[in-house]
Amino acid sequence: MNQITSLSQLDLSHESYTYADYLSWKFEQAVELIKGKIFPMSGPSRRHQKISWTLTLAIGNTFRNHRCEAYAAPFDVRLYDKRKVAKGDKNVYSVVQPDICIICDLDKLDDKGCVGAPDLVIEILSPGNSSKEMKLKKELYEENGVREYLIIDPDHENAFQFHLTEAEIYSPATIYVDDEVLTSVIFPDLKLDLKEIFSAS
Repeated sequence: MNQITSLSQLDLSHESYTYADYLSWKFEQAVELIKGKIFPMSGPSRRHQKISWTLTLAIGNTFRNHRCEAYAAPFDVRLYDKRKVAKGDKNVYSVVQPDICIICDLDKLDDKGCVGAPDLVIEILSPGNSSKEMKLKKELYEENGVREYLIIDPDHENAFQFHLTEAEIYSPATIYVDDEVLTSVIFPDLKLDLKEIFSAS
């Protein structure tokens, strides 16, 4: 079997790639798998990285003495296909790299990242990834039980907050604008001052 060293060697319309395939690829282009389909990732902008850094500092301060752990991209989160009984790399059809995630069940962590849903995920929108973060990833995180999902929109300087309800579906979005403080639903001590976050960029 020929070694895969370039994204051009793969069929991007193919929808049954797995984490086992992902591990075998030897190219530099970062990608995510969502339900078996490849989504190439572009390099983040400087503004994106400054916002990520500001968020990371705020989260790091909040969780300094907390039992939960926070991770920033690049950090693989593998989500199993719920229809599969066996657990293994060939049954993982979704591998994503959230900008920031918080995991409280430390048994989900291994040397390769996280296996299963983080408790909280934050994604920062960039040109070209809005539909993926707003729709595909939102549906993926909801289906897999990510308890809270935050989307940061630098262009419009606002944020969207979703959390799982008792029916195990996401609540309608709570929208925060640039001069508000976003308080996490599941971690009330986590407060994100959007004015500070966006002014850092």
